[in-house]
Amino acid sequence: MNEPLDVITMGRIGVDLYPLQTGVPLPQVETFGKFLGGSATNVAVAAARLGRSAAVITRTGDDPFGAYCHQALADFGVDDRWVTPVAAYPTPVTFCEVFPPDDFPLYFYRQPTAPDLEIHPGELDLGAIRAARVFWMTGTGLCAEPSRAATLHALAARARRGPTVFDLDWRPVFWAGADPCAARPLYREALAHATVAVGNLTECAVATGERDPVGCARALLDAGVELAVVKQGPRGVLAAHRDGTTAEIPPHPVEVVNGLGAGDAFGGALCHGLLAGWELERVMRYANAAGAHVAARLACSAAMPTAAEVEVLLATGAP
Repeated sequence: MNEPLDVITMGRIGVDLYPLQTGVPLPQVETFGKFLGGSATNVAVAAARLGRSAAVITRTGDDPFGAYCHQALADFGVDDRWVTPVAAYPTPVTFCEVFPPDDFPLYFYRQPTAPDLEIHPGELDLGAIRAARVFWMTGTGLCAEPSRAATLHALAARARRGPTVFDLDWRPVFWAGADPCAARPLYREALAHATVAVGNLTECAVATGERDPVGCARALLDAGVELAVVKQGPRGVLAAHRDGTTAEIPPHPVEVVNGLGAGDAFGGALCHGLLAGWELERVMRYANAAGAHVAARLACSAAMPTAAEVEVLLATGAP
């Protein structure tokens, strides 16, 4: 238990209730599948599925869904020592609709607030955060107090010791006023402590004000990170390193079932590749394949691939 972990993530956890009928509006859905959810949690699961030791810093409600989250984390091999209960608020539930190939509306039930936003600075195991080989945090962690202060405190204590990833993760529904301009100063503060930034074009625009991929990557590097990863959906991914190395990789071809969770699989695979010391293009191809594996399935956490599954997909192109 005293060995440094490969990956520690910090952020959302909850229960995803996904319809088992594809292409059916939510009012007409009759059956749902229950899955562990939350972006930071899914990234930890993805890393664990690839053989990495992983833990998540988060909080649940003190309720049956909270118990389910602990059970699911254990089943996936993710350390839950920093997953603590909050009696005042229920574990969040998220519903989605599934309209392949590119429409997957999400409905978050996190009011008046979510337990994972009740992480306090004084509760953090700063020694473990410093020692982790990769530390991963999200933009959602900055949307409200006390999570905002805790996230920035963790980043400052980490002090860029090894890969420190900022998942830009812009969810306007979580922010008062849903105003990107209000979020941008907090994103800039977090970027100053991060070594890697990863996000789609909308998220990169929130962080930087830029809107084209190259401009986003350049602005993220100027903000202090060493590696900028700009996800472009059907145009693939652009990665740029401070040393001048770049990689622009097309998406891995796949018949999309549910696009939700593909980005989290990408994130876990990104951590895996960084830890392996691979060159940039290999990391991006591997992460794209991991994301494609999940996009071809209904679930998120339960669909995270093993290393063998990613290798098969890379070799054959078949999900």
